[in-house]
Formats: sequence, C-alpha cells, structure tokens
Amino acid sequence: MRIATWNVNSLRARRERVIEWIAESEVDVLCLQETKMTDEAYQALDLGQFGFESAHYGFGQWNGVAILSKVGLTDVQVNFASGVEPDHESRIITATCGGIRVSSVYVPNGRALDHDHYQYKLGWLDRLVAHLEVDTSPDAPVIVAGDINIAPEDRDVYDIDALAGSTHVSAAERARIANIERWGMTDLFRHHHREESGIYSWWDYRNGDFHKGRGMRIDLIWGTRPVVEASRWCIIDRNARKGTQPSDHAPVVAEIAL
Repeated sequence: MRIATWNVNSLRARRERVIEWIAESEVDVLCLQETKMTDEAYQALDLGQFGFESAHYGFGQWNGVAILSKVGLTDVQVNFASGVEPDHESRIITATCGGIRVSSVYVPNGRALDHDHYQYKLGWLDRLVAHLEVDTSPDAPVIVAGDINIAPEDRDVYDIDALAGSTHVSAAERARIANIERWGMTDLFRHHHREESGIYSWWDYRNGDFHKGRGMRIDLIWGTRPVVEASRWCIIDRNARKGTQPSDHAPVVAEIAL
C-alpha cells in the first residue's frame, strides 16, 4: 500500500495538480490538509471518478482535512475520538484503510511563542495523544500523517539560528512530538533516512526560498511498530513543489507491505 500526505493549500486552487500527481504517484491512500472547503464543496469536486472512496471534514475558508483511499474507507471519525475534548476547527479525520487506522491531521501553526494560538497548538497535540489512546493501540497498525507544523530536529530546518525564538522549533513543541513517539509512533522518513539532513517538505513562497533551499521538514508520516516493520521506503516528492501555482508543501510518500 502506498500512502501519502500533502498539505495542498486550497484544494480548489490545486485540483488539477492533485489529479496529475495522483496519476503519476499511483498512491492508494492520500491524506490531504488545508483543503479550505466545506464538505459540500469537496463532494462537488468528484474525486471519486479516479477510483477513490473519500471522506472530508471542513467548514470552508480555513483548514479542512480529507482521506482518499482505493483500499477501503470505513469507521470514519471526524474530529477527535469520542471522549476527547472536540476541536472547534476541522483539523483531524480518521478512517480505516486497508486494515490500517489512518488519521489525516493539520496541526495548528502556533503563530508566535507569546500568542494564544501557540497554547492552542500545544493543547491540540496533547489531545492527539489522547485521541490515539482512545481510538487505537500502539500494537495495532496505525498511521498519523499530515502537516505537523513542527520540525522534529535542528537538521530539519535550513538554519536553526535564524529560527531561534520562533514556533516550529521550540522545546515545548518538540516535547509534544516526543510524547507522540513515546506513545508508540515512529517518523517513517527518519526511520529510512537516519543520517540525511537538508531535506524539507515546506518552503515559504516569499524571497525564492524554494530555489535557495530555505525550507523545513514539517510534514510527517508516523507509524506504529507493525507499520514500521512493514514499511519499504519513505520519500518527499520535491518535484511536486515545482511548476505553476504549486502548494508551498511537497507530498510525503511511504510504501507499506502489510
């Protein structure tokens, strides 16, 4: 099974690019973030014609997450699992695809360390762990994929000194990543690329950052032990960031042989 995650930064604006990429990549499961659509507008795009079942959770202008699957789509859960404080924004959707419990997540940005949105981000990540505890088990095949809005390590950003005192690299955010991994998740890209640095999934549109290599690796596919053991490879498709009107994120793709 080939699974990918991609923050498309408006599915309406990127629809043709997404369709083209789907055909080229031959993915079986695609997690999308920042669709910026209502559920009704998403259905009108009719992505099912490309062989996918899909589920979407969105209110409109901001956020929005989706899962598209060619290997089945059952037990759909929008928002956090029952018993976990629900979020007021559309940032997480979960479904079972090909025997794997998959969550597509769009973690809050945080904005600034002294901003209320930063505290919202930290609390959101705490609720993600609670969601996993309620919804599944670290011994089961589970994937969490999406725009995490945190660079896990210093080597996942182009210049850690340039980002000192900002979000995405703070100790509190990285502590939340550690909590998720302590629960039983592994970063599949880092599992397969233990030594590499300078490989990113997001580049700001401004100042030619993509061409200058000023990026961050903030889009992840996490898997539990059964997923990690069955994973063959994980890559970031940097080519999808090129061309006309790209998203500012590149897709992350992994192949799982369960």
